[in-house]
Amino acid sequence: MVTDARQRIDKWLFFSRAVKSRSLAAKLVVAGRVRDKAAQASDLVRVGDVLTITLERRIFVWKVLGTGSRRGPAEEARLLYEDMSPPPVPKGEAVPDAIPALRDAGSGRPTKKERRDTDRLFDDD
Repeated sequence: MVTDARQRIDKWLFFSRAVKSRSLAAKLVVAGRVRDKAAQASDLVRVGDVLTITLERRIFVWKVLGTGSRRGPAEEARLLYEDMSPPPVPKGEAVPDAIPALRDAGSGRPTKKERRDTDRLFDDD
């Protein structure tokens, strides 16, 4: 690691292995997916800054612990940040704020036979 206290945010995201290329890191910053710090790829990140990064369907909260000098192995990249993200919700468990389902669980869509039977109930023959 380099002892510099500041580094461009696109380089830091690339060195920390958040993205695969530096151009993708720049696009991520310009798109506003790195909150709390940057609006341009050339903005500087310092040790101690906390970044909220949105990648695909996940949100990461990383505290900057150092700046990098190269894109090295994953073990070296993990030394650049501290992951402060909340643990992901296990699949199958609902989010506490979620709206309950309108249908009973497991009822699914009606079958063709069920639709025909309900149609016959309402026929005026």
